[in-house]
Amino acid sequence: MAETNERSLRQASIERKTGETDIELSFNVDGTGVSEIESDVPFMNHMLDLFTKHGHFDLKVQARGDVEVDDHHTVEDIGICLGRALREALGDKVGIKRYANVFLPMDEALAQVAIDVSNRPHLVYKAEYPSATVGSFTTELVHEFLWKFALEARITLHVIVHYGHNTHHMIEAVFKALGRALDEATSIDPRVKGVPSTKGVL
Repeated sequence: MAETNERSLRQASIERKTGETDIELSFNVDGTGVSEIESDVPFMNHMLDLFTKHGHFDLKVQARGDVEVDDHHTVEDIGICLGRALREALGDKVGIKRYANVFLPMDEALAQVAIDVSNRPHLVYKAEYPSATVGSFTTELVHEFLWKFALEARITLHVIVHYGHNTHHMIEAVFKALGRALDEATSIDPRVKGVPSTKGVL
C-alpha cells in the first residue's frame, strides 16, 4: 500500500497465480470510477465495471483462467483478489462509517445490499433468478463471487434481490448496489474518532 504525507492512500495491488488462474488486480477505494477490466468472462467484466463506476472506485483487473472448463475458477479468484485488496487498502479502518444499506432499482428489478465492515466475514444471499444463465454466464457464480469477496475482505454482506423478471437486470442491480453500499461504508466520517466500535478495533 502506497503512502502519502498525511494518510496512506487506500489502495492495494494483488497477484494470484494458480494452476487454474492468473490474476493481477489493483483497487483504489478513493477513486473516480475508472475501470480497466480484462478477463475471459465478459459478463463479469460488465458487472465489475458497474460496481466500479457506481462505487467511485478505481479498479484494474487482468485475469486469465481455465474457461475451457467453465467460468467458476476465474470468477471465484477475482472475488478472492478483490476482497484481499479491499482489506489491505482499508488498513486499520480508522474513521470509516462502517455500515451501509442501499436499495437499488434496475427497471423492474430491486436489489438491496447491506454491509458491515466488521472484520467478521459473513454472507447472506437471497436471490431467485428466472433463468440459470445470462448468455454463457451461470447465475450461481454471483453467489460464488460474493462469498469469496466477503470472506477475503472480512466483511458482513447481506444481498437480497426482492423481485424482478429479467435476470440480467437483477444481477446488475446487485453489483450497482454493492458498489454504492461499499462506497458509503468505507467513506471517512470526520465525527468518528478511531474506529467505529466499542471494542476499539475492527
